[in-house]
Amino acid sequence: MTNPTPQIVPPGSFRAEAHWYPKALNATIHPMVSFFLNLDPERIVTRYCHLNPLVDPDGLRSILSYSCKYFLWGGADLINATTAHGRRRMVIIENNSCPSGQKSMPLLDDHQEEGGYRLLVERTFRPLAEKRQAKSEGRLAVIYDKNPMEASGYAAAIADAFQEDVLYICDYYNAPERHLKIENDWLYARHEGEWVRLRAAFRYLTQRPWTRLPLNAKTRILNPIVTCLAGGRNKMVAAKAYDLYNGEIRKYGLRIHTPETIWDVSRNEVPLWVAKLGGQAVVKVPYSNAGQGVYTITNPEELAAFMEEPIDYERFIVQSLIGNYKWSSTGGDGKFFHVGTIPDKKGRTYVSDIRLMVSSTPDGLRPLACYSRRAEHPLADQLAGAPPSWSMLGTNLSAKVGDNQWTSDTDRLLLMDRRDFNKLGIGLDDLIEAYIQTVLSTIAIDRMAKNLFNSKGKFSLRMFSSLNDDPVLLSEILV
Repeated sequence: MTNPTPQIVPPGSFRAEAHWYPKALNATIHPMVSFFLNLDPERIVTRYCHLNPLVDPDGLRSILSYSCKYFLWGGADLINATTAHGRRRMVIIENNSCPSGQKSMPLLDDHQEEGGYRLLVERTFRPLAEKRQAKSEGRLAVIYDKNPMEASGYAAAIADAFQEDVLYICDYYNAPERHLKIENDWLYARHEGEWVRLRAAFRYLTQRPWTRLPLNAKTRILNPIVTCLAGGRNKMVAAKAYDLYNGEIRKYGLRIHTPETIWDVSRNEVPLWVAKLGGQAVVKVPYSNAGQGVYTITNPEELAAFMEEPIDYERFIVQSLIGNYKWSSTGGDGKFFHVGTIPDKKGRTYVSDIRLMVSSTPDGLRPLACYSRRAEHPLADQLAGAPPSWSMLGTNLSAKVGDNQWTSDTDRLLLMDRRDFNKLGIGLDDLIEAYIQTVLSTIAIDRMAKNLFNSKGKFSLRMFSSLNDDPVLLSEILV
């Protein structure tokens, strides 16, 4: 697909109707969500440790005030799960390095018309862009390959915050011609027939971004590409990052909750691990996103379909499946199943997730936006005669309709507003738990990113390949 000509986004061009879904544009935020987003960290620590008395409050304080070096803006997908004995848990499915969410988030303050777009720019992007760099060193840009509704919103918010024109640049994966180039470790953009240097760029590249942007760049990028490889777009390394960080925070009584995960699995090994998990599992292509490359396996037919699927990469991860109690995997931590939405008038319960977005501030990682999505079909008690498992378990709204072309099923979007929030069956303590899990997973990926650079500040391909030895992926990385 051809990249369109870069556009100029001037100050004063922000239009709310262009950057929010229609159902979110005039929604009123639920009071409980508003209360949560305004809670100060000390109250969160006090409440969380009251309910979890084995957690070290000083340890949790230090974690919530952690200053990320690379992973400055993330969005975790979590599911509300429980056991038959009522042991509730917010489980991290993944953390995303270019998360969507602003277009689905009701305004926290009606007087701040640019909402979370401007908040992220002011508290996270501006400090990065202004760090030890003069204004004369280049232009500002937003680079995207998906989600133009939000990408253009960020461009308009940046233009207003800095009071200067912003370059709005599309950079599709495998496009025949690009409007970007790298020279002397700086990123340059084509503008009016000339190449101009970028001093800072807001990145919304989601499709194999490591093929187009370098790992070592003088241009300040939010988020830098290393965050994708360290876990933000790489479920394989993310699983290892979580495991390593769990070892460090065990002393605080904390843990990142994930499904049981087996990594570095070749295609031929997948059936063995699915069988070990009782015949129900989730198989993932580690480097896909937006619901692509995820295969829920609940029967031999779904396993056979996965085995026949043409996939470029050679390594996969296999995770325990969280479904209905009667058909969930049994892992080392027991059998977890979806709490799901409050039953509707027909008695139907749907799988739903929570996307919680956080960003870096001088005081640590703070919540920024939140929304939810539900599956297409209700959760069935029995698999016999039920719809395909993905239609009951998959919550992602994005659907690929062609190369670099996407659509979105907003009928399944659940807002954090007065109407939808009550359907989720969650409360304030669940939001706090989701926030803490998001912070823990973000820090784990940031620490992994730090480990991927050597003492001279250069990306260590040798270290990375020891963690993720997938020849196809390694051949794609633009070092």
